[in-house]
Amino acid sequence: MLELRQVHKSFDGVAAIRGVDLEVQARETLALIGESGCGKSTLLRMWVGLVEPDGGDVIFDGEPLDRGNLQALRLRMGYVIQEGGLFPHLSARDNTALMARQLGWPADRIAARVEVLRELTRLPAAALGRYPGELSGGQRQRVSLMRALMLDPDVLLLDEPLGALDPITRSELQRELREIVGQLGKTAVLVTHDLFEADFLGDRVALMREGEIVQQGTLDQLIDKPSEPFVARFIEAQQRPTRRETGATR
Repeated sequence: MLELRQVHKSFDGVAAIRGVDLEVQARETLALIGESGCGKSTLLRMWVGLVEPDGGDVIFDGEPLDRGNLQALRLRMGYVIQEGGLFPHLSARDNTALMARQLGWPADRIAARVEVLRELTRLPAAALGRYPGELSGGQRQRVSLMRALMLDPDVLLLDEPLGALDPITRSELQRELREIVGQLGKTAVLVTHDLFEADFLGDRVALMREGEIVQQGTLDQLIDKPSEPFVARFIEAQQRPTRRETGATR
């Protein structure tokens, strides 16, 4: 469904992506993990067509993205970013329906689709009339997901969608997001810093460092057979020691 073939990208002469080959199968969820600045979000923006590679091919459903087909293919992708990226002057309902209105959907079709998505994401009905500034962080992310799903895309591209939430809300939305992606049978790519979120939501993880994929597979495979010392260090850094293990005191 999604593929990168020897993709390169530099910004101001600095290499951000270095010859990446990567493939995501239909109905699979791939989690991209790695340190800040390693290129995870750049890869996602290439798939959605917001960043053009300097070399290599970005493939969507067997078709290379180019300026001729980008607009049509983008309608088959849902894109969610950290903190939602909602338009502050539009209500939750209008944010959700924005693309459908631009495409000329009739009002009754829009209303029916919004209600389906509201129930799917468990957004309170009263929240539809509120503006983003009047919503909680979890509600904003639910609206952002509704907007991404409005056109029933084939693919969901999720860039740190839960990163700014408190732990309880984040845990709730992790469970709901996994249920929704599974229920709808979507292909998904998730960018996250959190190794265990990647394992919970992803069928497979791909660990990046300095613009390259250093290892991909299940979390167990990365733990049991790290391809290089960096993989082991990255995993170890996220296994938070307890106070008793460190000998720390209050």
